[in-house]
Amino acid sequence: MPLIPADNSMALGAVIFGLAWLGFYADSHPIMSKLSGVPWVIGVGLLLSNTGVIPLEAPAYGFVGQYLLPVGIPLLLLKSNLRNVFSGSGRVLPAFAIAAVGVCVGAVSGFFIFDLGPEGAKVAGTYAAGFIGGVSDFVAVSQAANMSPTQFSVALSASAPASILGLLALVSLPAIPFIRRHIPSRIIDMTQAPSESQVESELPRFRLTHIAFALALSLAISAISSLICEHFKIGTYNLLVITMITVAIANIAPRQLAKLDGDFALGMLCMYAFFAMIGAGTDGIAFLKAAPILFVYCTFMLAVHFVVVLIAAKLLKIDLAEALIGSAAAIVGAAAGAAVATAKGWKSLVTPVITIGMFAKVIANFIGLAIVKWLS
Repeated sequence: MPLIPADNSMALGAVIFGLAWLGFYADSHPIMSKLSGVPWVIGVGLLLSNTGVIPLEAPAYGFVGQYLLPVGIPLLLLKSNLRNVFSGSGRVLPAFAIAAVGVCVGAVSGFFIFDLGPEGAKVAGTYAAGFIGGVSDFVAVSQAANMSPTQFSVALSASAPASILGLLALVSLPAIPFIRRHIPSRIIDMTQAPSESQVESELPRFRLTHIAFALALSLAISAISSLICEHFKIGTYNLLVITMITVAIANIAPRQLAKLDGDFALGMLCMYAFFAMIGAGTDGIAFLKAAPILFVYCTFMLAVHFVVVLIAAKLLKIDLAEALIGSAAAIVGAAAGAAVATAKGWKSLVTPVITIGMFAKVIANFIGLAIVKWLS
């Protein structure tokens, strides 16, 4: 018997949101943030459930997966204005397209090289979606593919150290003389490192009117998606339908939704609660057996991706800075990509990487699911 029984939903709710708090705290901590908040949430949740503090299964976990997750996805996508992608991204957009192809090539080739187990096709497609679009796409494709909770937890946690290696590569490649000699960059040549006064971080503002509207809209989208999926008997594709509806609304009323404050942060709270639930429901023995090979697989994927990006940049004469920012949009997401551009002083590339990062969230679901179907 666990210390907190499965029927004590209040106490388990406190644990779940306590773990979500841990994720946000880790993201802001100078040392813990090196690994990002997601592995901390899943890891501590796994530790608590496998040491008998909380149960491996409970009704509270079902509530998170059934309600909080579908509500969180729209909140993360309400600002997915596709007009900005095609009007202001310049040559970063084709660089991103090449980078996305590189991720897919790495995912598919790695599937045939490494033994990923019985859920290998699901792992390959989910990783492709996750690296191209981010954790929300990782979750959506894993749900559509019916990936087991343990496999999901293992796959997501194994990707974290590989993502760190990918980020280090993005930062380091411009300093390698061999690469600079073969792939020139006007942007890098003209760049001066930004001063501390130029680097600003803005916390999301909390406005009750904005939060209430965003939450009501997200619930409405989730309800409509459920009706559609129930009518057409496609329940496993619920999160993909939610994505399509949200993107449609975001592009019908982009100006109005762009004014919302706090919607993305609220979406991340829902996602962290979901990650806490996944960690709590993970079998620790299966986790330890499967994680090493998935880390190797992820690292191989990213290595193939960088080879494709650099070769294409050389052949198509793409600026090295634009190629790397397109790569960042495909493997570390808009926020980290913007951080790389800011840290390097590539101010002209900050807006493109943010807009393309949102576009990546839209298309990644479908790319990942296509790979799952193909490899299955």
